[in-house]
Amino acid sequence: MRITDLLKENAILLNASFSSKREVIDTLVDTHKKVGNISDAEKYRKGILDREAGGTTAIGDGIAIPHAKSDAVLKAGLAAATVPAGVDYESMDGKPTNLVFMIAAPMDGDLHLEVLSRLTILLMDEEFRSQLLGAKSAKEFLSVIDKKESEKFGDAPKPAEEKKTGFRVLAVTACPTGIAHTYMAAEALEKAGKEMGVPLKAETNGSGGAKNVLTREEIENCDGIIVAADKTVEMARFNGKLVLSVPVAQGIHKPNELIQRIIDGDAPIYHSDKADTSVQSGEKESFGRQLYKHLMNGVSHMLPFVVAGGILIAIAFLIDTIMGAPQDANFGTNTPVAAWFKTIGGYAFNFMIPIMAGYIAMSIADRPGLLVGFVGGSLATLGSTFAMPGGDVPSGFLGALLAGFIGGYVMLGIEKLCDKLPKALEGIKPVLIYPILGLCFIGVFMCAINPIMGWINSAMNSGLEALGKNPATLIPLCALLGGMMAIDMGGPFNKAAYVFGTAMLAQAAEMPDPNSCYMIMAAVMIGGMVPPIAIALATTFFKKKFTEEERKNGVVNYVMGLSFVTEGAIPFAAADPARVIPSCVAGSAIAGALSGLFGCTLMAPHGGVFVFAVVGNWPMYILSLAVGSVVGMLLMALLKKNKS
Repeated sequence: MRITDLLKENAILLNASFSSKREVIDTLVDTHKKVGNISDAEKYRKGILDREAGGTTAIGDGIAIPHAKSDAVLKAGLAAATVPAGVDYESMDGKPTNLVFMIAAPMDGDLHLEVLSRLTILLMDEEFRSQLLGAKSAKEFLSVIDKKESEKFGDAPKPAEEKKTGFRVLAVTACPTGIAHTYMAAEALEKAGKEMGVPLKAETNGSGGAKNVLTREEIENCDGIIVAADKTVEMARFNGKLVLSVPVAQGIHKPNELIQRIIDGDAPIYHSDKADTSVQSGEKESFGRQLYKHLMNGVSHMLPFVVAGGILIAIAFLIDTIMGAPQDANFGTNTPVAAWFKTIGGYAFNFMIPIMAGYIAMSIADRPGLLVGFVGGSLATLGSTFAMPGGDVPSGFLGALLAGFIGGYVMLGIEKLCDKLPKALEGIKPVLIYPILGLCFIGVFMCAINPIMGWINSAMNSGLEALGKNPATLIPLCALLGGMMAIDMGGPFNKAAYVFGTAMLAQAAEMPDPNSCYMIMAAVMIGGMVPPIAIALATTFFKKKFTEEERKNGVVNYVMGLSFVTEGAIPFAAADPARVIPSCVAGSAIAGALSGLFGCTLMAPHGGVFVFAVVGNWPMYILSLAVGSVVGMLLMALLKKNKS
């Protein structure tokens, strides 16, 4: 639609004088009302002021284009004013404003973006602006616009260009809030590309996640990429291409200029040392491959918490050992310095599971998935139920995996359902609708799942107690407890085995043979030490089975395993559960059985290598640990595939 179709002579104020921005707005809103463009001046004025509150529409060079979509608009229209003396409209360049166009747009469609694009393109011409300011009448004002508009957007045939398949120019737009300017820039660029006869596709990195994502094939075939963004976007995918990086405002106000620069080759070639892991190839991935990528996204973000937290906890045990602190239930916190390290390391560990779930969900559903996954992982660690939202029966990392995947895919469904809502709600979907619906779902889901884990815990404890009372089942029980420590490495099975072991320590004084209780605790601890050590050994001696990042992090598991920090194995187990968990379970079960067979005992509930001084028959205990770890390593080497 042409500007001259929307702007009438009685809506043009020439040589006006204003004392403030608010006076400009009030006057032009009243003008819209007088010419019949709007039905309710107050409602439309509120829309204009709300838009200004999100950022000034004075774009510099003496130009301001206030605009709003409102149900108070009866018909699309423009009101204009020239202010030769200038007025302070809070312009981006800090200079006075002397040309103002106010756009009134109905709720349906994106007419305001089309008009905004046309106006900004025309007003870039300084001579055109001077002609408007010098107009002696409203009729002359309209004539100047009509002539320039016909000249700029006329239907004269353009010189034939060499046909090129796909999009010649690509764009990525993003602003800090991810709501208004992101989409305005994309719209302006795509419309300008259409007017210039240049096929253009714009990806928006908004608050609802990335939309219209650029594919690998599109990037390879394009002439160049415009990145109009005021925040960080994924750039590694553009390696070797012409890339023009500008503020998002230029995407809105200078789309033709930016596109022409790409066509002319007037942009630097972007170089990146990072691997491209984000861009789509254009080929449909298998569902299993997608699941793996989502899982690895969670694991990679979780690793720093595991490594740093585990090292600090190990330091706490070492300090207590050096200081001669008692190796009791408080081991690792008996001295103030050790307590500090143990507490800080524990805080890092507390974030580990929620971070994994959060970034799995975010990989699936983009930014809207982060809240759902993070809260779901937290509820898994707390063990929230309907009766006890504050926590009762933790479901560990297995529960967090469920939260991450199910929460992510549910958020995708919510986003698709919300696509049917009116466009007027586009801005509040990512900040209100998605979070509320997602949070309600994940809260209900985890409160329903955690009691099932509680029932499993109760059943396991009852079964273990029955086995513990029978001397004939002591060795098999030690094997079972050792294996349970490696099943979920902090989840219900692990916790059930550990709690049972510590309970046996508490009952030892009342038992006819206290050594049987101490043997159980020894089996529990050795079972928890095997998984990290087995993984560390596998990454050392079977490097081809692991990625470079996994090999680097594998070394840390020597420290974690020797410190009885089973959680160090979680990232590896989460990345390849079908192969890593069975290998670790087998190694831990063998170590537990050998520990019981050799009559090894332990009176401390924690500490790893730092409490070996109080282990009964410690040489054979070390042998049992070594055998179990090597078995776990060999099974992993046998089951895991080579990594490129």
